[in-house]
Amino acid sequence: MENKSFGFLSELTLDPFIIPPGGKYPIFFLGITIYFFGIFCNLTLLTLIIMKKNLHKPMYFILFSLPLNDLIGMTAMLPKVLSDIVTETNKVYYPLCVLQAFLLHMYGGGILFILAAMSFDRYVAICMPLRYSSVMTPRVVICIISLVWGLDFVLIVSLFSLQTRLPRCKSVVMNVFCDNPSLLKLTCGNRTVNNVIGLFNTAVMQAVSVSVQAFSYVKILITCVATRRSQAKTKAVNTCVAQLVILITFEVVGTFTILSHRFKNVSADLQKIMGMLIFLVPPLLNPIVYGLYTSEVRHTLLRVLKNRVSV
Repeated sequence: MENKSFGFLSELTLDPFIIPPGGKYPIFFLGITIYFFGIFCNLTLLTLIIMKKNLHKPMYFILFSLPLNDLIGMTAMLPKVLSDIVTETNKVYYPLCVLQAFLLHMYGGGILFILAAMSFDRYVAICMPLRYSSVMTPRVVICIISLVWGLDFVLIVSLFSLQTRLPRCKSVVMNVFCDNPSLLKLTCGNRTVNNVIGLFNTAVMQAVSVSVQAFSYVKILITCVATRRSQAKTKAVNTCVAQLVILITFEVVGTFTILSHRFKNVSADLQKIMGMLIFLVPPLLNPIVYGLYTSEVRHTLLRVLKNRVSV
């Protein structure tokens, strides 16, 4: 007989943080400050790209996906965690749990594919400057952006669709937010196929992203060494450093997150915090790094602020 407690609309329990007395409100206000700061920075970058015609270029149309992806990641994770800390409910309905996990995995894959697309754009701009306009046409840019989001969507959907083949027999999510591994632990039966496909999808994302970026940056480095124009070298470095910093930040935080779950002596709360960092650190740093290292974005923002002050 079917156990209705594990039906589609059943309620799940999240594993909460252990917070000392009097600590939940300071943690909540710190978290909400971080959240609104990240929202402000990413919305500022999005608004600049939309409103300023000097940023209506292939590079920035592709860049537009990065703060958009960061907003998805932060919003899918942090408000729910902060709400649970204050209300001490730690409950979520299964469909909302699946939706949160889906968006968080879309965010993770999105960063990798977006950075790959951005590195390809820089490769064309720096290594083939005379052909840039003919290569990076509006049609090509639309195809690149569609490929980034389309490939990410297909891989994540294929991962989550496999969960429907397994019966669910548990209702406690061993994390403060929902992700695919946590959802998979709620099921009973043979999970081998799910684990293999999960590893395969992760390998595909990493392989595609890293190979495209490695090719692009090696070609850019060769071009920089070969050219005698110091101005061209400086421009190449400034446009690529931001992307490399973002990639390294994401990979380092992701690696620490994975390693934190591999050592038994790491506390459960620290593992949860490490898991949250991957959805907090990149969205907070990405718009700042891009604003600092990309002169066109920085100068556009400064002009806007100067005009506001003068008015």
